Amino acid sequence: MKVAIGADHRGIGLKKQLKDFLTKEGFSVSDLGAHSAEPFDYPDIAFPLSEKVAKGEFDRGILVCMSGTGMAICANKVRGVRAAICDSIEHAKLSREHNDANVLILGSQFVSDEMARRIALEWLKTPFEGGRHEPRVRKISDFENRKS
Repeated sequence: MKVAIGADHRGIGLKKQLKDFLTKEGFSVSDLGAHSAEPFDYPDIAFPLSEKVAKGEFDRGILVCMSGTGMAICANKVRGVRAAICDSIEHAKLSREHNDANVLILGSQFVSDEMARRIALEWLKTPFEGGRHEPRVRKISDFENRKS
């Protein structure tokens, strides 16, 4: 599975350790930035990463900032992206099973490094359940694709 990962300056430490962990777990992880602790605007990471996921260049994406909120707002503006802020393993599992989330958002202030690793691994390994959830996800796509 090809995974894109990105963070602003407030998520860079968690991003690095997640990249290393997920690579050791066998995932192909591409770091799309930021690459220093200098202040960096989260939209400059969230939009390009989300577009690459939506286009199919990556199977999934992971974004990290301090709270997760800014990254989630940006990611969910990109047609074809279903981004979910997850702060527990159960949230991660349900976001995949029920919502087919394709971008995981983590708030570095709200999850420990260990919890972030557990959340990311669960999220990446959990398939979309389909079935009764499929029409709901399709309604999201239909809404995104309607003519304004």
